[in-house]
Amino acid sequence: MPQPTPTKAPLLTVTADTLVAIDFSPRTRDRPPGPYRRLFATRGACAFTFGNLLARLPMGMFSVSAVVMIAGARGSYALAGAVTATGLATRAVVAPWTARLVDRHGQARIAVPATVIAALGSLALLLCVHFDAPTWTLFASYAATATTPNTGGMSRARWAHLLKGDDSTLHIANSFEQAADELCFMLGPVLAAFLCGTFFPEAGTLVGAVLLLTGILLFAAQRSTEPPVQRHARARSPFRAPGMPPLLAVCLAMGTVFGSLEVVTIAFADAQGHRSAAGLVLALQAAGSCAAGLLYGALEPSGPAAVRLPWCIAAMTALMAAPLLAASLTGSLLLLSGALLVAGMATAPTMVTTMTLVQQRTPEARLNEGMTLAVTGLLGGIACGSATGGWLVDQLSPTAGFGVPVTAAAAALLIAGAAPRPKGARGTARQATTNRQKIDNPSPPTPRSDSRASH
Repeated sequence: MPQPTPTKAPLLTVTADTLVAIDFSPRTRDRPPGPYRRLFATRGACAFTFGNLLARLPMGMFSVSAVVMIAGARGSYALAGAVTATGLATRAVVAPWTARLVDRHGQARIAVPATVIAALGSLALLLCVHFDAPTWTLFASYAATATTPNTGGMSRARWAHLLKGDDSTLHIANSFEQAADELCFMLGPVLAAFLCGTFFPEAGTLVGAVLLLTGILLFAAQRSTEPPVQRHARARSPFRAPGMPPLLAVCLAMGTVFGSLEVVTIAFADAQGHRSAAGLVLALQAAGSCAAGLLYGALEPSGPAAVRLPWCIAAMTALMAAPLLAASLTGSLLLLSGALLVAGMATAPTMVTTMTLVQQRTPEARLNEGMTLAVTGLLGGIACGSATGGWLVDQLSPTAGFGVPVTAAAAALLIAGAAPRPKGARGTARQATTNRQKIDNPSPPTPRSDSRASH
């Protein structure tokens, strides 16, 4: 005998002189999932992202940990700065070669042994400092860490493989990756300072090495999402790809923005008597960039990335004037913090658009190498910006030093505006537009003479 279907009528009851209706029917949401929820619905995305973030966090820890450890043991910030600068310069040379090997032999086969060498270099530095080894051993140990693979580039390469042909979702993925970069470089120095100050000076370097190796092992274990190796592909060097040299010059100029802003902000906070607050002030700039990156990813990009890039850099140039104005007109560290928060909001959209162009202009078989070249340009710019900003602070004042980020951003704008767009990019954009028009408005072919006459 069939059972009666239960009704979803509301329960009616009376309280005093009021009739109350209670609806126990299940609630359903018709709202579609957000962009980032859709992004991580991609098979295997959560697994490789977790390992990559774990490996990426130490990137913001190692320099601070090394400076605290060496300066505390040897009593010389100059020595600590020279050691970290040597490591930075060595990585700029070694990183593209490591990325080239990743492209040729696969992420798992190269990233794991390269990370083991880098972790051993960090541990060697720790032991050399602890046991008061000769000074040259500090430089040699820290130089060994240059084999650290470009974790952000490998993650972006996986997204490019998984989302091939889906430019809209790839834009969301690139925006998330940039926000993750900002988050790691915001939390890394804070975690390093906490570990070194709370436990022992070598704690930051030790924990960073463990996190790096653990994260890479987890990341490399996700073989299902690893881009396939194109062993027999003979692609041209990314540096010689159309449109890449001016794009790398833009990366160099933007790195100068970041490097000078960090040094000048620390000097300004020190001049105001609040040197300990410099890390928090810089974290606000990274927080603004992180929030803007997530928002930029949720928005649908309009127009080709080559057209968007000059506009993004123009916004960056305008907003970088805010810290200069706050420092010169008020001299208030609090107002400078707010200005840096606002200025940071243009960083992530600019970097997302830049990395999108790098992906588009780099041959697929050498994608890791192309993105590592962009990172190398940024690192070189950071070194130049740090030196230039520090020189201006010493020769003039911290306030005058805030002119370096504005000048560097303006230089990036001139390079991006003057660079010719590759012919292949124009043709691709035009062909994509034509194809969409044919799909949306199918019509019989028109004789060529009529088409010309209509215009």
